[in-house]
Parts: sequence; structure tokens; C-alpha cells
Amino acid sequence: MIPPKPESRADKVSLWRYLRLFRADILSAQPERLYRAWMAEFRTPFFRSYLLNQPDLVAEVLKRRPDDFPKSDRVGEGLRPLLGNSVFLTNGATWKRQRRIIDPAFEGGRLRDTFPAMAAAGQAAVARLAPGETEIEAVTSHVAADVIFRTLFSLPIEAPVAAAVFARFRDYQRSQPILNLAAFLPLPRWMPRFHRRATRAAASDIRRLIGEMVATRAAEIAAGTAPDDLATKIMTTPDPETGERFDAAEMVDQVAIFFLAGHETSASALAWALYLLALSPEWQDRVAAEAAGYDGSFAGLSRLRVTRDVFREALRLYPPVPMMVREATGDERFRERAVRTGAQLVLSPWHLHRHARLWEDPDGFDPDRWQSENGRACAREAFIPFSAGARVCPGAGFAMIEGPLLLALLVRSYRFAPVAGRDPVPVAHLTVRAQDGIWLKVAERA
Repeated sequence: MIPPKPESRADKVSLWRYLRLFRADILSAQPERLYRAWMAEFRTPFFRSYLLNQPDLVAEVLKRRPDDFPKSDRVGEGLRPLLGNSVFLTNGATWKRQRRIIDPAFEGGRLRDTFPAMAAAGQAAVARLAPGETEIEAVTSHVAADVIFRTLFSLPIEAPVAAAVFARFRDYQRSQPILNLAAFLPLPRWMPRFHRRATRAAASDIRRLIGEMVATRAAEIAAGTAPDDLATKIMTTPDPETGERFDAAEMVDQVAIFFLAGHETSASALAWALYLLALSPEWQDRVAAEAAGYDGSFAGLSRLRVTRDVFREALRLYPPVPMMVREATGDERFRERAVRTGAQLVLSPWHLHRHARLWEDPDGFDPDRWQSENGRACAREAFIPFSAGARVCPGAGFAMIEGPLLLALLVRSYRFAPVAGRDPVPVAHLTVRAQDGIWLKVAERA
């Protein structure tokens, strides 16, 4: 069975129709030809954008010359009420300084230290899950948020402040479109961005609650009683070049993106992985058999090879962040086309991961592909669920431990099956989710 994929729009539509489709869902707003094109141009009255699928061009932008192609401000326009000046939105010297402080918290040894908190969140999720028809995205959102709070602040999701942040974040998700009006129009900085009132209110509440957690942790650090978790590590790490640390406001910005990226993206990937296994009982049985022999240790994760390949296949078919946008700082020439300064360059994991000229059976679910010659080649040049190059997500290693671990724990204890008549329709809002949720039948394994 081919997993669900959004229907593409007609090849030619009016600008107004395109903007309406794009604002509702960026996946179905795109034409089918993008799954075969190496490069495509889109024109608006105010700017031009180019989708790049050719691996050499993707590498040029993300890996070889990242400073020449900074992150576009247009995507950040809709996220600033929540993310402020976080590492997800900044460029240049500010971004480099932030990464110098953040990156040590996600190095290999630190990931081993966070593992017990991840495992505890996974075990709690197994205990919470009950047999019956279940909207699985709600389940994965809950456990992913639990992982973030436990690893960042040593707090379970049941802690009052953690529960409040999680509740308000769900309100934020429901109110936030993928792009703000300013993503399409060149508005001056002083002009209001017309964020929805509910979006602004939810973002304000989330930032206030995070600020309370940061203030509490700062006091614990000063008193010498702080737990050795990610928040403590980041707040006590000086920039090796300047010796400066994040102040309270900067830390709120960073925690906001850790929660958004670490919770929202992990929840999306895990939900789709469970759905893909529900569609493929034979693969589900293989994961369950492998997980049955897992000893629960950090070292034992390396033996979850089938589970890891299933999770990678879910990231390929349903990359949580479907598109990334960079901006050309100078005139370029790509595939004999003139790309002018200020042009928007779109790197689309959604299209690159399903590109018909790169992948064998691009729309099929086949975890075995990762052990094939084609799969290994595409993994090197056409698989970018966490971006690539200098701006690769600092939590990529974290996610590739968390995802297979949670998948193994859940499938070891429960069997998942699709609910008839409730096939999910993928849409892109903050991440790639299902339009009306992902409904699965859950049953305990004998």
C-alpha cells in the first residue's frame, strides 16, 4: 500500500489562488512537476523564489557556501512572537555565537547523559496508552513534550509549569498559520505583522512560563543546587570566544525553539512512523521482535537497526520541516538561470525525499532501502530532514536517539492498526501533520 500523499495543484493557477493554497497548506499548493524538477522558478510581484532539488545545488547552498545564503526572514515573520531572537531565526555573527554556546550541550557524551530522562518519558507513555481507537498525534505530542521537559529542566510533563506550557503550545499550534502575511509582502520593519490575537496571546503565555522556569534555574545555579540537565549546561556554558553567557531573555528565546523543534518535529515523525507500521504489519512485527530483545540501555540502541531504518523512512516520507528558505546575498547563476540578489531559495525535504529521479520507488514505504546502494547514495546527497551543513539542527543526534527509542518501547508493548475510513491527509502547518489527526487502533501485545 502506498502511504498517503497530498494531491498536487494544477500546474498553472492565479497568484491569488496560489497564495490562498500556500497559506492553507504548502504541500498541496505545489505542482506535481516538482517531484521531477531539478530547479523551478516562482514569480510574485515582489520577489522571485527558486526551488532547488539538484543535489549539487542543495549542497552549494547548505554546505559549501552557507554564509552566502542566510536564512530568509520571510519564514521567521510568523514565528517571532514565540521564538524572538532564537538560533532558529538569527544569521551571521549572532547565530554563530548562539551555536557556540548551544552545541556543546548536544555532543555525544551529553546525549548519553540525557538518555535516562528520555527512557523515563518513553516508559511513562507506554503506561499511559490504553487499548482502543486513539488519535496518535496527541499521544506522540504528549511524550515528545515530556522528553523535552525532562531533558531540559528535569521536570515531567505532569509538573504544573510543564503542563501549562504544553497546553498553551497546543493553542498556539491551532492558531498559527504556516506563514504570516509579511512572508509574501515586503513590509517595512515598523509595520505591524497582523498576527492573530490568539497566536500572540498563546506565545506571550508560553514565553512568560518559560521565563519563570529560566529564573528558577538561574537561582538554583547560583545556589549550587541545579540538576545537571540541558538547561544547566546551556546556561553555564560561556562563548569560547567572548566568555559571555546567555542572559535570561536570550535563554527564553532558545528554550522556545528547543520546545518547538524538539517537541513538534519529534511528535510529527513518531506519529507518522507508527502510522506507517500500522499499514505494514510485517514491518511492525519485525520492529516488535527486535524491540523485545532490547535491554533498555543506551548502548543497546545501536542494535535497534530495523527500528532505526523504519524511523528514517518515516523522516523521508514525512519530513517534519517540509521546506527551508534561504536568501541569495549576491547575484548567482544556477542551471543557466540568473538568480538575483534577494531571491528566495527553497530547499524542500518534502520534494527532495520523494524525487523520482533520485529515489527508487520514491512514494513507497520500504525501510530496506537504507541498506541498498541507492538508499545509501541518496542518504548522502538527498536526505536532509534536519537540514545540512553548518546550520544542521543541533538536536539531530538527540532526535535519532529519541525517535527509535520511543518507537521501540511503544511497539514492543502495543500493536497498531489503521482505522477504516480515517486515512490521514498530510498537511504542513508548523510541521507535517495530518489534517484531522492520525487515528489508530491500539491493542496490547500478548
